Amino acid sequence: MMKHRIYTLSLLFLFAVCFVHAKKVDFGKWEKGYSPKEIGTLLSIRYVNSPFTDFGLKLPATHITYPEVCTWFGALKFAKVTNNKLLLKNLELRFQPLLGEHKKLVPKPMHVDATVYGVIPLELYMLTGKKSYLDLGISYADAQWEIPENAGNNYNKYKELLSVGLSWQTRFWIDDMFMISAIQVQAYRATGNRKYIERAAKEMVAYLDKIQQPNGLFFHAETSPFFWGRGNGWMAAGMAELLSDLPETNTDKPRILKAYVIMMQTLKIHQNKDGLWNQLIDEPKSWSETSSTAMFTYAMVTGVKKGWLDATEFVPVVRKAWIGLVGFITFRGDVAEVCEGTNKENNKEFYQNRRRITGDLHGQAPVLWTVAAFLSEKE
Repeated sequence: MMKHRIYTLSLLFLFAVCFVHAKKVDFGKWEKGYSPKEIGTLLSIRYVNSPFTDFGLKLPATHITYPEVCTWFGALKFAKVTNNKLLLKNLELRFQPLLGEHKKLVPKPMHVDATVYGVIPLELYMLTGKKSYLDLGISYADAQWEIPENAGNNYNKYKELLSVGLSWQTRFWIDDMFMISAIQVQAYRATGNRKYIERAAKEMVAYLDKIQQPNGLFFHAETSPFFWGRGNGWMAAGMAELLSDLPETNTDKPRILKAYVIMMQTLKIHQNKDGLWNQLIDEPKSWSETSSTAMFTYAMVTGVKKGWLDATEFVPVVRKAWIGLVGFITFRGDVAEVCEGTNKENNKEFYQNRRRITGDLHGQAPVLWTVAAFLSEKE
């Protein structure tokens, strides 16, 4: 299996898309070894049999990292859509020590990447009904909009952000728009309280206004003017996650949907012959990168099934991406050619020369999200 297996849309169309009814989508038949369920099973088994690690590397964990959280989240989604009670039990058992003997590994909600941890207890609550999980998860969602006690010299900065409805964790890096969206949308799903998803929508619009470019893609940050693959993947996945549950009556939804559709159209243009997208999306000489590809595929599968994207146009893109992506998954269930964790830099070569890792959880996670999106009966 290691074998390497427009910009302009009328406003009328974009607003109409908001009210398209989702429908069943046929993504076609998969050859043996390529079906989403087979891949989901392979990666889930790989995950539950792996110890906590730092960023998916072969290092003992000093704390639970966001790649770990995102992979766990994907495995929980897969357990849910396949009604795999044994997998769910194992994923819950993985969580139990963090409430006791391994509590020191639990991240505090003092940074956007740490706060996303709350999606796990919230998902476990929705799957098991245990209120203690709900209380824990909501504490993370709420902390994202409460000035921390150790704010120090940042107190006035955080207060100003909160005064305009934004999280104090706002920093205008594209990674944030999955981390913030995921926890706030989860809190909405778990409680039905619209304040959570409305927070996320307002935050998303602020990021769209700040760093989305006319072609629909995103700079990593204002000071990093490059279309980094996984960074754009976080944004694509974050918009898909948010739009999936954002009520039609939310006034920010048309703006977010417009941004999403334009991005998907541009991504379609930049897809490689092998089905993947590059480490730097618009750089033809860059290398095919898997974590970004999985995130884009997740966003597109979700969009096609929700009716935001035309199935005739995007199903072939999705199939090509998925088949190419599976070609980079080893027999053990490790995703190859994953860009290592990446800080922002104003240096193109910095992004081009990032290490390519096999088994890094940045890659494992979005493959599992994509599997769950394929298999979900909730259109």
